[in-house]
Amino acid sequence: MTTRERMPPRAAQPATRDPRRPSPRPLESEYRPRVPTDVGRAVRPQQRGAHDPSQLEHQGVIWRATRTPEGVATLALRIERGLVRAAAWGAGAAWALQQLPRLCGADDDPTGFEPHRHPLISDTHHRHGDLRLGRTDLVFDALISAVFEQKVTGLQAFGAWRMILTWCGERAPGPTPRPMFAPPADWHLIPSWTWHRAGLEPPQSRTIVEAATRRASIERAARDPASADRAVTSLRGIGAWTSAEMRIRAFGDPDAVSVGDYHLSHQVGYALTGRRVDDDGMLELLEPWRGHRQRVIRLIGLSGRIEPRRGPRLAPEDHRGR
Repeated sequence: MTTRERMPPRAAQPATRDPRRPSPRPLESEYRPRVPTDVGRAVRPQQRGAHDPSQLEHQGVIWRATRTPEGVATLALRIERGLVRAAAWGAGAAWALQQLPRLCGADDDPTGFEPHRHPLISDTHHRHGDLRLGRTDLVFDALISAVFEQKVTGLQAFGAWRMILTWCGERAPGPTPRPMFAPPADWHLIPSWTWHRAGLEPPQSRTIVEAATRRASIERAARDPASADRAVTSLRGIGAWTSAEMRIRAFGDPDAVSVGDYHLSHQVGYALTGRRVDDDGMLELLEPWRGHRQRVIRLIGLSGRIEPRRGPRLAPEDHRGR
């Protein structure tokens, strides 16, 4: 009778093993702001909700998946005191690292800003003098993300954004902490039923599809906020609110005011006067800071002076099952 040598059992693979191939070494860079800068507050406003598949923060690192002019890139930022360490993967990695200082607020110049015109703004600016407005320089994707947020709650807009990018976007390269996706290359090829499944209303999806057919001309006009504003507001379905949101995200426009926002005028009025105002009243209150009105709005958001909630949150209807 013969015996067989028993082979040792094969080690079980951990359930969390990443099935992707190991990522190549990233391009790496460091950015040291010339002036004290709260880099986190410059970058985080680009995130569209807590579950945005194109930007997230994990264990102290901000991850971004973008479609740059040179291709898709993943950018990882570790923010330290006076230093930002960056790594980038993908075809657009070099572009993403070159654009990094602007994303972190390097082009934002507060010269001429006079916070002393109101005690709340003066006090908040004293506590947050390192506030800078970041920019992505990606006009078209900033425009499309703003269209998602037209006339709906943030919950609806962010949910639709998450679904469309996950279903139709391009998987981000690199060792992202969870699957991430850059915006689609061909928004106009997304079928109507996909928009419907994501919960985006027909007026918004039509606006996105029509804008996508003119993407090249929109991006050619993106030399500065003024020319980009003229280009996008000539499109059907895009007005002052959407253009302002686009300029804030793409250019870090320090003077943009999102007129027509459901909450903004109330927030500005309450913070500066203790009572609600309409859009005209908001513009009148912000006029002394013309040139820096978006900076004032950001400072109001940081001030902690928020109007008490008067009722339950709006519960939007879901028409996808009809």
